[in-house]
Amino acid sequence: MPHKCSGPRRTYRDSPAGRLGIVPRMRTLCAGLVVLALVLAGCGGDDNESSSQSTSTQQSTSTAAGGGDTANAAGKQVFTSNCGGCHTLADAGTNGQVGPNLDELKPDKATAQRQVENGGGKMPAFKDKLSAEQIDQVATYVSSVAGQS
Repeated sequence: MPHKCSGPRRTYRDSPAGRLGIVPRMRTLCAGLVVLALVLAGCGGDDNESSSQSTSTQQSTSTAAGGGDTANAAGKQVFTSNCGGCHTLADAGTNGQVGPNLDELKPDKATAQRQVENGGGKMPAFKDKLSAEQIDQVATYVSSVAGQS
C-alpha cells in the first residue's frame, strides 16, 4: 500500500508567521554581501574620469601661476583623490588609517610606483584605474614629500 501524505501540501507562502522561508533569508544574505562589497571597494576614492579632470585643472592652474612644481601639484591631486582615504601623508593633509603611514614608511619612487600599479596587502592595484602618467605623478609626489613635513 503506497503511503499518502495527509493534508494539503505546504508552500513558502504557507509558512507559519514569524518564520522566514529560504527565499527571504537568501535575499537578506545577498543584500548584506552587496553592502559589504561596496564598503570594501570604497578605498579607491573618486572615479577615474573626475580624477583626470581635476588633475588637468590642477596642472593648468599650476602652470599658469608660473609654478615649476607641476608634477608635484598633479601628483598631490591624484594622491588626495585616490590614496588619502587610506594613507596618512602630512603634505597632502590626509590621515587615513587603513594603509601604512607614508611619512613613516618614506618609500622611494620605484617602490611607490610598483605598489600603486600592482597593489598588495589590503591595497588594490590602480594600473587599470589611473593612467601611466598619473601613476608616475603620484609616485614622484609621495617619494619626494613623505617624511618631510
